[in-house]
Amino acid sequence: MAEQKTLQFHKPRLNGSIKVPGDKSISHRSIMLGAIAEGRTTVEGFLEGEDCLRTIEIFKQLGVSIERQGTNVTIDSPGIENWTTPSDELYAGNSGTTARLMLGILAGSNVSSVLTGDESLSKRPMKRVTIPLQSMGAKIVGAEDDEYLPLTVKGGELSGMTYHVPVASAQVKSAILFAGLRATGKTIVSEPAISRDHTERMFEQFGVSIETNGNTVTIEGGQTLQASSVKVPGDISSAAFFLAAAAMVENSCVEIVEVGLNPTRTGIIEVLRQMGAAIDVHEETGGRGESYGTIKVSKATLHGIEISGEIIPTLIDELPIIALLATQAEGTTIIKDAAELRVKETDRIAAVTTELKKLGASIEATPDGMIIHGPTPLKGTSMNSYGDHRLGMMAAIASLVADGEVIIEDPACIAVSYPNFFEHLTALVNNG
Repeated sequence: MAEQKTLQFHKPRLNGSIKVPGDKSISHRSIMLGAIAEGRTTVEGFLEGEDCLRTIEIFKQLGVSIERQGTNVTIDSPGIENWTTPSDELYAGNSGTTARLMLGILAGSNVSSVLTGDESLSKRPMKRVTIPLQSMGAKIVGAEDDEYLPLTVKGGELSGMTYHVPVASAQVKSAILFAGLRATGKTIVSEPAISRDHTERMFEQFGVSIETNGNTVTIEGGQTLQASSVKVPGDISSAAFFLAAAAMVENSCVEIVEVGLNPTRTGIIEVLRQMGAAIDVHEETGGRGESYGTIKVSKATLHGIEISGEIIPTLIDELPIIALLATQAEGTTIIKDAAELRVKETDRIAAVTTELKKLGASIEATPDGMIIHGPTPLKGTSMNSYGDHRLGMMAAIASLVADGEVIIEDPACIAVSYPNFFEHLTALVNNG
């Protein structure tokens, strides 16, 4: 039987300041680019989550020396030209970012390998990445017409191309750009909306010339990366759970410090503002690097809004906690254009709807989102995390506003992105 965690709070109040773990997306990419570049790269603030650790292990198998002391990582790489062919399969665990970006990286390398994942990841679609990569000449073969892991990748020569991504996706865009680094000629990627741009920003930090024009990114193949030093800010997707909690729990005030404020990721801030939350943002740095700063949120009267269109890619991982927040807001909240949620760690539209209904929420699923009516009183119940870290954290935050016990099934999955989540939750409640 899966592990369970029981939470029950009597009129809780959240108060205090925390620093959330390092950004997952940036942590992955810092290891990837450090491994591609020849020489020594240092990373400060690395996320010690299971997904990011899987990325480190894969590059060790490729002959890259990586030493980790807590959140500080040192990468000594011979460069992608000198990687060694792994003796075993490359295991991505439950990490979609690792799997999809590695396909683009391995396609242009000199090694042959087999990329695998756990049971959940092996059910997630990969053709969205393999189709464009194969159009560049990548040799990728797998079951069910190259749709699912395990996938065999034989690195080799690639040709640049122009590709229009059907649905805005940082993972698809990044996989193609990584392949484009090693391809002959130009690679141009355009999206219907701007997705996270961590890859583009980090490419520039490693000395790669890249051109961004609206929703289109262009990279010239054959560029050499220069080893660098990377500082990883706190993950705003992790911070979102406590920001939402502070907005809906009476007499609460929470401050998150040194958290990433990349404009392709700050949709949660805009949504909180639109819903009426008392929120203050202080940015400490900017430019082409990763900006970060402090976000402070206090309890306020919330109202329902429509969340759709171009803002969706900037808060796709925050939609589960936004759905919970909407149950405590006056009126109706409509989430649209978010069909991507159906192919995350689980079908998050179905899962969020099912679990919030258990609590007593008035919520219905649509093909590309959800409709939530509020405010509704929530009652404690047993909630399934589906092994999905975002759903596990949503259930934990639900316990703050539910009457009675909330039992979380498989809370260990939260360690994927936030190993000390419950420690921070307890600290904020105790400070209140």
